[in-house]
Amino acid sequence: MPVIISLLRGINVGGRKKIKMAELRGLYSLLGLRDPRTILQSGNAIFKTDETDLALLQARIEGGIRDQFGFDARVILRGAADFRAIFDRHPFTEEQGSEPKKMIVVFLTGCPSLAEVEQLRASNPGREFIQADGSELFVFYADGQARSKLDNNRIERALGLASTARNWNTCQRLLKLLEKTEP
Repeated sequence: MPVIISLLRGINVGGRKKIKMAELRGLYSLLGLRDPRTILQSGNAIFKTDETDLALLQARIEGGIRDQFGFDARVILRGAADFRAIFDRHPFTEEQGSEPKKMIVVFLTGCPSLAEVEQLRASNPGREFIQADGSELFVFYADGQARSKLDNNRIERALGLASTARNWNTCQRLLKLLEKTEP
């Protein structure tokens, strides 16, 4: 049975769009998703499902969130193999690897064009390293994320795709949970 990683965008930030992870697991169970597990409070979940159409599954989860919690939240899904591949193809250097909080994976709803990524780099006022690979952006925030102008909104406007970002530590925690979930 396939294992899927689900990443919610913009929940539990600044006291808005609150979802307790126990309630999210409950919703996933109601939607027929098996063995849902969550980490942190930012909408990171792993579950098993027979559904193979990720677009349909995404719409079903987003609809469930709207119905149960009364607001819209974007859901980005990755299969286990696709998520695992992030660790094989990331462009971060060994030096950057010593600062995992500055290493960010931006999960996108599609693959941006090379021209869109170049435009994002050209319009970015900061010193961030930006590398696209498939439906992910790998960003190293040299000066940290807090002061950066390169946020999800800027990325989404430049690429025309929805996004949600996770730092390298969170990605590694998700990978460990994925390994525990798979048979």
